[in-house]
Amino acid sequence: MSFIPPESDPAYQALYIHIPFCARRCNYCDFTTEAVRIDDSRIDTYLDAMLVELAAAKSRDLLGAIKTVYIGGGTPSFLGDQRLGKLVEAITEQIDGIREFTVEANPDSFTQQMARLLAGLGVNRLSIGIQSFDNHELTALGRLHDSKQAELALDAACQVFENVSVDIMCGIPLQTAATFQASLQQAVASGINHVSVYPLSLEAGTALAEAVAAGRLTVATDDEQARLLNQAASYLEAEGFIHYEIASYARPGFNSQHNSAYWTARPYLGLGRGAVGMSQQQSVRYRFDDQGILEQLDLRQQAAEDLMLGLRLLSGVPDGVVAHTQALLPTANDCLAELEGLGLIEHREGHFRLTKRGWLLGNQVFLRIWGLAE
Repeated sequence: MSFIPPESDPAYQALYIHIPFCARRCNYCDFTTEAVRIDDSRIDTYLDAMLVELAAAKSRDLLGAIKTVYIGGGTPSFLGDQRLGKLVEAITEQIDGIREFTVEANPDSFTQQMARLLAGLGVNRLSIGIQSFDNHELTALGRLHDSKQAELALDAACQVFENVSVDIMCGIPLQTAATFQASLQQAVASGINHVSVYPLSLEAGTALAEAVAAGRLTVATDDEQARLLNQAASYLEAEGFIHYEIASYARPGFNSQHNSAYWTARPYLGLGRGAVGMSQQQSVRYRFDDQGILEQLDLRQQAAEDLMLGLRLLSGVPDGVVAHTQALLPTANDCLAELEGLGLIEHREGHFRLTKRGWLLGNQVFLRIWGLAE
């Protein structure tokens, strides 16, 4: 089911487990998921295979340094209490000293009973896929839940967990600045401590892309999305949230520890269909999934990737990392000077950081930096 290089780095610090099942695929989804009935035997077959994989990883001493675990999807909460509880229990039996254990949930399949079960088994963080509190917008996205279910799910989560994150999307069909603001306000009012704000991405082949192409729905322009992202930043920062990564806001002490492994290029292990992992072996960095090695990054590509990932963080990239990059990519300083001249990055307090404009045009920055290695 998953692929681990034969000489895997034993110091994986993060574990991601992918659940590829949902009750229904959302209209915008192009992830590795499939809609199934809750009684579909493939779910149990998959979970049994996951337990075997966990045991195999344990026997190969790949789990000893794991500090964070994230069960994502798909929809992990769709599994129900018994199946999800069995998986969580197996993980905590195989791994000692987990600092942050996150489970993703959707409002239509999450209950306070599930919240209590997960907390009792060692989960200490929930990520709830709200996307919007507006029923018209939720219908356009093809979400199964409505605004009332979203409200009840967040209430159930926050009664049990201190560390709760929500996903909110902007640029949704039918969304206005007012409805977006209302969704942000309702999320914050629930007592959550982390918010991820994502612009809608229109992916080819999805039901939403087809509806837009046929003229049945419209989505926000890049400029409209930028205004909404600025709106979110202004509001959330005023409410005491720190904008610490391009899409992430947290109250002090509630940054996502697991996601920071991705952003700082620490080795992470991915198990399950479509899960991606990263291993560092001497001078080569590997990215792999259940189909085998996807990429082998040489030192030049690693240097460019580290620079890109560091710029995702609002704290930026220290001068020392830039100096290392310059040693491997001689034109790096010229590139940074060009981006600074365009107002996309700035140098301050020993770090290169994205400016507000650079944050909104991040893809342009990252493509330019990746081009240094090609």
